[in-house]
Amino acid sequence: MSAGTQTLQKNDGEPILSVRGLTVGFGGPTVLENLDLDVYRGEILGFVGGSGTGKSVLMRTVLRLNARQAGTIEILGKDFDRVTYGDRLGIDMRIGVLFQQGALFSGLTVLENVQVPMREYLNLPQSLMDDLARLKIELVGLRPEAADRYPSELSGGMIKRAALARALALDPDLVFLDEPTSGLDPIGAAEFDELIARLRDTLGLTVYMVTHDLDSLHAVCDRIAVLGKKRVLVEGTLDDMLKFDDPWVQSYFKGKRSRAVFNTGEDGRKD
Repeated sequence: MSAGTQTLQKNDGEPILSVRGLTVGFGGPTVLENLDLDVYRGEILGFVGGSGTGKSVLMRTVLRLNARQAGTIEILGKDFDRVTYGDRLGIDMRIGVLFQQGALFSGLTVLENVQVPMREYLNLPQSLMDDLARLKIELVGLRPEAADRYPSELSGGMIKRAALARALALDPDLVFLDEPTSGLDPIGAAEFDELIARLRDTLGLTVYMVTHDLDSLHAVCDRIAVLGKKRVLVEGTLDDMLKFDDPWVQSYFKGKRSRAVFNTGEDGRKD
């Protein structure tokens, strides 16, 4: 890790994503500079930071949707800059993405949306794609009849689940979730958190989750990484975040809307 990043709890597992020295800018001041990050196989990493700090920029850069000025990105032990076109396709097939607003195609049904990655990367009979897509739809907790609905006919929670089904279409190893519980009511958000945890345990997924949801960080994240000052300030557990001496981190995790306020009295003792 870079000298500026603090890793408060060492993880001896296998990194499935490793970013080193990443620098990104768009013609003006850099958004990210000399950033390091590891995501370990089988974990749910919660990625947080203030608005405008570059959380989505980092995710889009890792996904090769943004250019970078410097740095390396390794996924599944392979450097994107050093692999063949065929290897890149293979890596792409092992990655799933859920964008913040779902990004479903409005002119396609849920079934057809889930089949988009299958059509792009696989050569399968239509009947088999139908069966596989319906299996993914069931896997994320949607009722069978949702398969034939269009996005405009879905609730916000159903859109999130349909988009997750599409992210799982190719049985990925690594799934990126961009604000998966935004716009959901507390019950729906809690149910979605439970779904993510269950899918991680059932399918052996690794989850990179950009979120502002403190409840999600408490409920399902194994580790947390905090973005600030153009880099990852600190990585570790929730307890590590509470101990880290940085004004923004302390305000975020011990502020008025954090669980720490409800779990401790004014004298700092547990209620």
